[in-house]
Amino acid sequence: MSLARIRPQPVVAPLTRTAIFLVLTVNPGVESLTTVRSLCGDLPKLLRAVGFRDLEGKLSCVIGFGSDAWSRLFVEPRPAELHPFREIRAGARHAVATSGDLLFHVRAERLDVAFELATQIMMKLGNAVATADEVYGFRYFDDRDLLGFVDGTENPTDGAVDAALIGEEDPAFAGGSYVIVQKYLHDLAGWNALPTEVQERIIGRTKLSDIELDDTVKPTSAHNALTTIVEDGKEIKILRENMAFGRAGQGEFGTYFIGYARSPRTTEQMLQNMFVGRPPGNYDRLLDFSRAVTGGLFFVPSLSFLESVTPDAPAVAADDPGASETESSPPAPPARDGSLGIGSLKGESQDE
Repeated sequence: MSLARIRPQPVVAPLTRTAIFLVLTVNPGVESLTTVRSLCGDLPKLLRAVGFRDLEGKLSCVIGFGSDAWSRLFVEPRPAELHPFREIRAGARHAVATSGDLLFHVRAERLDVAFELATQIMMKLGNAVATADEVYGFRYFDDRDLLGFVDGTENPTDGAVDAALIGEEDPAFAGGSYVIVQKYLHDLAGWNALPTEVQERIIGRTKLSDIELDDTVKPTSAHNALTTIVEDGKEIKILRENMAFGRAGQGEFGTYFIGYARSPRTTEQMLQNMFVGRPPGNYDRLLDFSRAVTGGLFFVPSLSFLESVTPDAPAVAADDPGASETESSPPAPPARDGSLGIGSLKGESQDE
């Protein structure tokens, strides 16, 4: 299959008011695997059917697969950088790794529309899966998190597609993406007890105007300093689609982190810097008030791949003359020149 003809899932989709994050595990047995494969081809039909009920609702859905699930569901080759989420421990800080075979990221302007799609997905999957985590996210005022700061300021605009989608570095899976998710719970009382100036130094931006602090006053441990990744003089971006969530009556206040990237190494380096520090010990002080309670890495294949899946026959990746060599040779690192090499994708992007 020509790279120019590959259609990605709606990773780069317009920002919406609500989102549902479903993380599922696939139950044992051949029937469970058959049911999940069957959904791959049915998902676009479900999306069209539910979305037609509100054409202005911006309904979209992305499905991702964990490393273990990929091995059970599909044949070789594998996406070059797919592996289980890597747990990080440093002092009292812990980036946990939790179970998860499937990720559904459902976005819409209206929660009822998103909920209907999530319900239809779960009805299709039935007893083939168990729910590991389910979070209902919402946009909080002017794109702020529950800590009061604007979230997603550093998202790429013109280069969103190049940041999020695989190109010629792994041609068998071009148009795909790697996504890391974490559910963070905040000590909101402790955070709100801090003076605004202290909060701003922890985040690295002003709270009201969302202006980045000058390097002369911004600590090297600031959140936005540690999550800035530079290679060969160029900043490497990821696409964040974070959402606030919570249960006021239970005192639960959180941020659901979801970061798409053409290579998981970028997001993993950000987490390493946050939890361990750069240099070690110079960690992200936001973690004194925010605790990760889930963690997972998933691969998001292209729509072209999903449509090739049949219930009983695992899918084969995009036609790649070098696919057979990929299994015996170490994967080449992703290109860092910002070029995807996928002709039609640039014309299809919807920058946020």
